[in-house]
Amino acid sequence: MSKNGKWTSEDIPDQKGRTAIVTGANSGIGFEEAIALAKKNAEVILACRNKKRGEDALSRIKSEFPKANCKLMQLDLSNLKSVRKFAGEFNKNHKPLHVLINNAGVMMVPYSKTPNGFELHLGTNHLGHFALTGLLMDTLLKTKNSRIVNVSSMAHGMGNLDFDDLQWEKRKYSKMKAYGDSKLANIYFTYELKRRLEKKKLTTIAAASHPGWTATNLQRHVGFFKYMNYILGQNSEMGALPTLYAATVEDVKSGDYYGPGGFQGLRGHPKKVESSKLSHDMNIAKKLWEVSEKLTGVKYNL
Repeated sequence: MSKNGKWTSEDIPDQKGRTAIVTGANSGIGFEEAIALAKKNAEVILACRNKKRGEDALSRIKSEFPKANCKLMQLDLSNLKSVRKFAGEFNKNHKPLHVLINNAGVMMVPYSKTPNGFELHLGTNHLGHFALTGLLMDTLLKTKNSRIVNVSSMAHGMGNLDFDDLQWEKRKYSKMKAYGDSKLANIYFTYELKRRLEKKKLTTIAAASHPGWTATNLQRHVGFFKYMNYILGQNSEMGALPTLYAATVEDVKSGDYYGPGGFQGLRGHPKKVESSKLSHDMNIAKKLWEVSEKLTGVKYNL
C-alpha cells in the first residue's frame, strides 16, 4: 500500500517475466488495466473483439510507453468458436499465464442472442468468460501462483438467476435485470471456482472486482447513465484500480472481492468489499457451474 493509504497503479509490483491477458482491453477500464500492467513490465495480451479498435489501443499504448510488450489477439466472447480459437492459439504459443483478467462485457443492451443461442448479457459476460477460463485452466495451473480476476459490477445486487428461463425466452425482457444477472453470475463463478481450487489444494487465486461508477462507453445504451456519468462517474483509470489491485497485490486471497472505497462504493481507491447476500448461496453457485459446463461444453480439468 502506498504511504498515504491510497493505492494507485504506481504501487503495482514489478511484473517483469509475467504474462497477463486482459479481455476487452481496447477501451475503458480494460485499456487502463492493460497499459498499467505494461508499464510495470508485464507481457500483456489485449484480447479484443474488434480488430481495428484493438490495433488503435495497441498504438496508443506504444505511443505512451514505447517499451511496452503488448500483443493483440482477437476474441469475441459472445461466440464459443472464437473463444476456443483464442484459447487454442494462446495455449500453443505461450507457456506461462500469470494473470487472466475477465474484464470485457456488454451492459444493458436491447434483447438479442449470441451465435450459440444465449441471451447476450449472460452469453458474453458470464458464459464466454467461463469457457475461456476453463480452456486456459491447464496453462494457469502450470503457472505458479497464477490469478483469475472476474470483473463484476455493483449491479450484481439486482441479479436473481431464473434457471427455468436463463435465456429470457418466457419472461418480459428487462435489460437492467439481465445485466444484473450476468454480473451476479460473475461472482457465483468466482466463489465456486475458489472452492474447487482450494478443494484440490491448488495455488491459483480466483478473485473478483467492480469498478464502482466509472464513466465509459459501456453506458452508451442507457441515456440516464450517460447523464449521471458527469455527476457520479470517476475516470477509467480510477475504475481500473480494484481489478489491478486484485490482479497484482500480494495480500489478495482467493474469493476476495475489491471495489472503490469511497462514497457508497461508487468511487475512490480500492479496498476489499462485500458482495450481496444472495451471491454467497453455494447451492446456486454449484448449479450455475453445472449449467455453464453443459451450455458451453467446457469441462474444468481440476
